[in-house]
Amino acid sequence: MTKKKYTIKDIAKMAGVSKGTVDRVLHKRGKVSDEAHDKVKRVLGEIDYQPNPIARNLKRNKVYRICVLMPDWQIDPYWQPAEQGILEAINEFSAFGVIVDQYFYHPYQKESFTSKSKEILVSKPDVILMAPLFQEESIEILKECRENKIRAALFNNYINTLNGEIFVGQDLFQSGKVAAGLIDKVVSKDATILVLHLDKEDHMELKEKGFLNYFDERDHSNHKILSEAVPTSHQDELKKQVAQLYKSHPEISAIFITNSKSHKFVSLFSEIANSSKSPVIVGYDLLPENIDYLNKGQIEFLIHQKPKRQAYLGISYFAEYFLFGKEVPSRMLLPIDIITSENVTYYLE
Repeated sequence: MTKKKYTIKDIAKMAGVSKGTVDRVLHKRGKVSDEAHDKVKRVLGEIDYQPNPIARNLKRNKVYRICVLMPDWQIDPYWQPAEQGILEAINEFSAFGVIVDQYFYHPYQKESFTSKSKEILVSKPDVILMAPLFQEESIEILKECRENKIRAALFNNYINTLNGEIFVGQDLFQSGKVAAGLIDKVVSKDATILVLHLDKEDHMELKEKGFLNYFDERDHSNHKILSEAVPTSHQDELKKQVAQLYKSHPEISAIFITNSKSHKFVSLFSEIANSSKSPVIVGYDLLPENIDYLNKGQIEFLIHQKPKRQAYLGISYFAEYFLFGKEVPSRMLLPIDIITSENVTYYLE
C-alpha cells in the first residue's frame, strides 16, 4: 500500500492553522505560539511526516562545497583510482547541490601541498577532504580548518594527532601486521627480512611498527629484520643503493615494500642480485606494473588499499550528511584485502 504524501496545505488544514505556521514549525524559524506549535506537531506525529531534505535543498538553492586536496595522479599513478572515485561521487551528488572542487599537489613537494591548501582555505569551503602526505604541514592545515570552522576529513594517510577530523582508509598498523604474517608463513626459520621504504613518507612508519609488532608478539620468532629507506627519483641511484644493500645482506629472503612501488624494485632485481633465488615480496596496490609482476610470480602478495573507495566515501559521507542529515563516522576503516595471482582478476574493474 502506497503511503499518502501530505502537503503543507494538508497539514495546515488538519491542524487548523495557516500554511505559514506549518512552514515555520517544519523549518524551525520565526515565532509560533505554543498552542499552534503543539497542534502542528501532533498532526505530524499522526501522519508520521518525513521531510524530503533533497527537495528542501533544491528549493532553497542551497549549495555545499567540498574541496579535495590530493597528490597529482599524473605524477604518481597510485592516485588515479582515487580520482576515479571522486568523479563517481561528483556524478552522483552534483545534481543535488553538492559541488566538489579538486586541487592537485606535487606528491614530492611540500611547497606544492602548502600552496594548494592555502588556496582552498581562502575559498572557505564547507569541507576539506585531503590525502596528507606531509605530516607537519597537514597538522597546520587542520589547525587552520578548526580556527575557520571548516570541517576536515582525511583519506588514505592517517595522522596520529587527529582532533575531531574524519579518517577514511585502512588501519595501517594492522596492515603491517598482515604483511608480517604473510611473510612469516612462507619463509624458513631465522630468515633475514627487509622492510623497504621506497620514497619514505610518515605514514609508512605505522606499517613498519605493525610489521615489527607481529614478530614481537611471537616468542618463537628469530628472524633478522632490517629497515631501509631508498629514494626512487633517480633510477641509477636506486639501483646503486639496492645493489649495495644486497651486497651487504645477500641472505635476504623476504622483502616488505611499504607502498605501491614494488615494481620499481622488482624491475631491478635480476640486475643486482647475485643469488638466483628471488626473495618473497609483499607490497601494496593494484598498479598495472605490480599486477604484471604478481602474475609472473615475482611478487607473492599485494595488499589492496582501495584508494577509489576511500575517496568516494570521503565525499559521499558528507554529501549524505548535507542531504539527509546522516551522521558522518569519525573513522571508517576498510577491510585489508590480500591479493594473489589467483584472485587478482576479481578486483579489477
